[in-house]
Amino acid sequence: MNYESEFIEGVIEAGIRPNVRKMINLSSFIAFHARRTPDRPALKYRGEEISYAAFDARLRTVAGWLAARGVGAGDVVAVLMKNSAAFLELVFATSHLGAVFLPINFRLSRDEVGYIAGNAGARLLIVDEELAANAARASIVVLDATAQQSVTHVAGETPPAPMHVRAPADLMRLMYTSGTTDRPKGVMLTYDNFYWKSADQTIALGLSAETRLLAVGPLYHVGALDLPGIAVLWHGGFIRIERNFEPETALSAIAEDKLNAGWFAPVMTTAMLTCPTRDRYDVSSLRWAIGGGEKTPEMRIRAFSEYFRNARYIDAYGLTETVGGDTFMEAGREIEKIGSTGRAIAHVEIEIRDEAGKTLPPRVDGEICLRGPKITRGYWNDPQNTASAFFGDWFRSGDVGYLDEDGFLYLTDRKKDMIISGGENIASSEVERVIYELPEVREVAVIGLRDALWGERPVAVVVLAEGATLELPALTEHCRARLASFKVPRELILRDSLPRNPSGKILKRVLRAELETVA
Repeated sequence: MNYESEFIEGVIEAGIRPNVRKMINLSSFIAFHARRTPDRPALKYRGEEISYAAFDARLRTVAGWLAARGVGAGDVVAVLMKNSAAFLELVFATSHLGAVFLPINFRLSRDEVGYIAGNAGARLLIVDEELAANAARASIVVLDATAQQSVTHVAGETPPAPMHVRAPADLMRLMYTSGTTDRPKGVMLTYDNFYWKSADQTIALGLSAETRLLAVGPLYHVGALDLPGIAVLWHGGFIRIERNFEPETALSAIAEDKLNAGWFAPVMTTAMLTCPTRDRYDVSSLRWAIGGGEKTPEMRIRAFSEYFRNARYIDAYGLTETVGGDTFMEAGREIEKIGSTGRAIAHVEIEIRDEAGKTLPPRVDGEICLRGPKITRGYWNDPQNTASAFFGDWFRSGDVGYLDEDGFLYLTDRKKDMIISGGENIASSEVERVIYELPEVREVAVIGLRDALWGERPVAVVVLAEGATLELPALTEHCRARLASFKVPRELILRDSLPRNPSGKILKRVLRAELETVA
């Protein structure tokens, strides 16, 4: 994966100065827009609009502050922070220095944070004041509410730092996997990965200087940071940052700033569509919103279109290892291809392969494998997991699915979420789609629990719609009319909520552990 460096060495030998190398740094496009449109708003956080000129000055000052604390090129800067303007200042300031940015899930425990920061070898850990109890490190900086508005409030009169030269293959960011099936692994993301994904999203989504994005998901996750996230600033667009997700706050933000784009985890979409005060807000500016994380039921797509009348819901598929957004549903195909997450973007190839790595034909389930310039080269200091994650140059997603004859991708399951009952494979998502047809059901997760006779038995864990009731006989009758008998859940468990990771994926591992402990 050193073809970029070889190219640069070649042009040096030819006597050509590779200025493109200097433009790889993230801060270069902020400086570009600061020169051309200095007063144009780049960000808004807690009522404060920040122009491109101001943001450019801030990130240079914050970079100087990091340098004064011993951070240099190649060093890892970890942050344990909720959404804020300061978060994005640190994203760009770290890149400006040639350092590596590491966002950590703020919902993790003290031990989990310690493991990630230690595994990554972080030189510095920056934390929000309310999260400081979860940061077990000596080299730590705590940001209060004022500093969360801008790190320049603690940087003081620190001289701005010069931009450090970066090459396309250089490491830009570490992001640790969400851990739905395994211990977190450090995904290595390069400048190449970021710029290729940004270019592909520009083609697929029509990003421009007029894109006005609502960043309401957690910025430590690829959904909020990269789908399309900071690629909007590449174009000179605008991002409104909300510290936390609240459905009414999100709707109010769309109305107030005429936002036209967003990424919403499935649970966020549901919350906005069922918000009792939703009709108070003019959301006609919204043109599209990316979903994903799980298959989108038809009823949610239709409900979205009925409320956001000028917007389309874009189902998508992506991974931390690919900087998100490998497929997008195409406009006008949503109902025709219901259940699909769309087709591959311009510079991503997708194949379905069996356990031996053999390519499978259309409509045959297998492991989803991807290749392209936006895909990680592997895991941080983990050659064993890196080797097992690839068939040659094809990345193994760990997800099960199939392609139809038109190249549309359909997710079937996580490999570890496949239920095996009496020797039969049960795709939990297939059962979930049937259960979602019941109006009494707001959310559902189907999991396999240990069973002495069958090995595993399918169990439906359901969150009911407000005021609804549901009992096992009614669920069984509904499922038997649509599914093979071995796929019908043998147990119904009602819950107030389902555990999810920040991208909206239901954590079936957590559900299994909780329910098996109770049993």
